[in-house]
Amino acid sequence: MPDHAHEMHLNLNVRGLPLSATLEINELSARLIREGRQIFRLGLGQSPFPVPPPVVEELRANAHQKDYLPVRGLEALRTAVAGYFTRTQHLNLRPENILIGPGSKELMFILQLVYYGDLVVPTPSWVSYAPQAHIVGRHVRWVSTEEKSDWLLTPEALDRLCREDPTKPRIVILNYPNNPTGCTYTPEQLQALAETARKYKVILLSDEIYGELDFRGNHLSIARFYPEGTIISGGLSKWCGAGGWRLGTFAFPDALNWLLEAMAAVASETYTATSAPIQYAAVRAFEGGLRLERYLWQSRRILHALGVHVHGILRESGVTVPEPRGGFYLFPNFSSCREKLRSRGITTGKELCTAILEQTGVAILPGSAFGRPPEELTARAAFVDFDGARALAAAEQVPAGEELGEPFLKTYCGKVLEAADRLSEWLD
Repeated sequence: MPDHAHEMHLNLNVRGLPLSATLEINELSARLIREGRQIFRLGLGQSPFPVPPPVVEELRANAHQKDYLPVRGLEALRTAVAGYFTRTQHLNLRPENILIGPGSKELMFILQLVYYGDLVVPTPSWVSYAPQAHIVGRHVRWVSTEEKSDWLLTPEALDRLCREDPTKPRIVILNYPNNPTGCTYTPEQLQALAETARKYKVILLSDEIYGELDFRGNHLSIARFYPEGTIISGGLSKWCGAGGWRLGTFAFPDALNWLLEAMAAVASETYTATSAPIQYAAVRAFEGGLRLERYLWQSRRILHALGVHVHGILRESGVTVPEPRGGFYLFPNFSSCREKLRSRGITTGKELCTAILEQTGVAILPGSAFGRPPEELTARAAFVDFDGARALAAAEQVPAGEELGEPFLKTYCGKVLEAADRLSEWLD
């Protein structure tokens, strides 16, 4: 049958949907590397660190687990996740409040499938929120943020949108430490956002997948201020270095148990259950302990030093970029170089990133992939192109009170520093 005939049967919401921008840049980078090009992979936001040894040991010990597990997740894991939020955020959650899935991305998709309201997405935001809504047929309301506010959602912006139709059901995405900016909220900002959310009875989907990578280790969930209306999304991919393991968690308040029930029903007819060995290993991850705390402390220490250093190089080259507070992203704005770039035939973010990749080998993503206007000269750089296992081992030898300075970063994160230098030279 001709391709055109197949296309006739495609769902209209899926027709023309491109490959996820992060996966697309990853595949393009891999192709250029195969062609012999030196590529600095700052496109895909994948943790550079290995899975913590205690969690790997637990996976090895449970490789024989082969039975289907409950659709909501292994009870021991749901207990461990609830205990994690009690221990770290002082939230009153029980195992019954937790849903386990094959990645938080899958759980977000199912949430939109079962919920009937609009999806409110601040820009810039992670690349898959809006496409998921598009696939399901949900209406997306974009809320533009401003550079002067570190690209974070403000209570005023949320209020402006909600008061247009105060009773309309909505899910509002909140993601912090943020992808793509690396910025995060203060407790005062979270409290103000919570008050606005409560005023309009919106559901907050708080994507806290990078929470444990807050550089100061001070991540605070907005569920502390708005427990009755917040679903916390998390998993193993970022703080535990286990993106390929595909394990995500949703934590619901009692008031939203009806959503958990609906999602579990859909899960039972789609993915059935999350991988058994992975769930058993994840129990160890969420139980924590000294070895895991040490791993997290060193991970934050390395990312903090590296993020601040690259931030400084970019600032010196003339671009504006907020200082990262967590995760492994920077969101530079090249608008100050617009005239210089225009003389090179560059007028959009996509043209900017294509030129940078072709001329320097540095792979970054345009702001338009994160919901920003195409003509805006913003981009996301993920400072992850280094051997995380080697860096962790070396950081262990540096006393706790001593900074990981430029010599350390050049030795163990050299490709990221070279990428930043190449960007700076290209701009000059």
